[in-house]
Amino acid sequence: MIRSLFAASALMLTGAVALADDHGDATSNMICVEAGTEAPSISAITASGDAVDLSGITGENGAVLVFSRSLDWCPYCKAQALELETVKADLAAEGWTLNLISYDSPEILAGFAEEKALTYTLLSDTDSATIDAFGLRNTEMPAGSRFDGVPHPAIVYIKADGEVAGVQKEEGYKTRPPTEGIPQLVSLINQGAPSAP
Repeated sequence: MIRSLFAASALMLTGAVALADDHGDATSNMICVEAGTEAPSISAITASGDAVDLSGITGENGAVLVFSRSLDWCPYCKAQALELETVKADLAAEGWTLNLISYDSPEILAGFAEEKALTYTLLSDTDSATIDAFGLRNTEMPAGSRFDGVPHPAIVYIKADGEVAGVQKEEGYKTRPPTEGIPQLVSLINQGAPSAP
C-alpha cells in the first residue's frame, strides 16, 4: 500500500501533461493543467450561493479541487462525493481545504449536500468556465445536450501560492483515484515533494 502510494505520488508530481488516447469511453485527447504551473483563475458559486475565487477556497497550505461530472445524475460521482467526506478532517489537519466542482447548479449541489450531510465545499460552475480553464471539459459530449460542459473526473492539488502541485485522473469515468490516498499525497506535498522536474 505505501509503495503503491509513493509510486502514484511520483507519477502525480512529475509535471507531465495529462493525455489520454482514444479508449472509446469519452476520454480521448484530454489535456489538463500541469504540475509546476500556476493554477488558472477560478470563478464559481458555492452551494449556498456565494461567489468565490481560488483564494476563497484555499486553506493555509492549499486546496484540493475535485472535478466531478455531476451530483445530479452520475452515480460514480455521487459515490466519490460521499467518500470524500471521510478525508476532510485529515486534509484540514494538513492545512488544506476540500472542494468539489461540477457544472451542477448551486441548488442541485445544496440539495445533495443537505441530503448526504456533506460538510466540505461544493462549487457550481454552470457555464463550465473553470472546467475549461483547467482543460478538463469532455469535448465529446454533444453540444447543447444535458451532458455538454461536464469535466473529465480529476483531482487537482493547488498550493496556497497558486502552484499546481499535482493532478490525478483516471482514463475512464467509472473509476476515481483512491480517496484514502489524498491526505497522504497532501502530506508529501507539505513535506516539499517536487511538483515538476
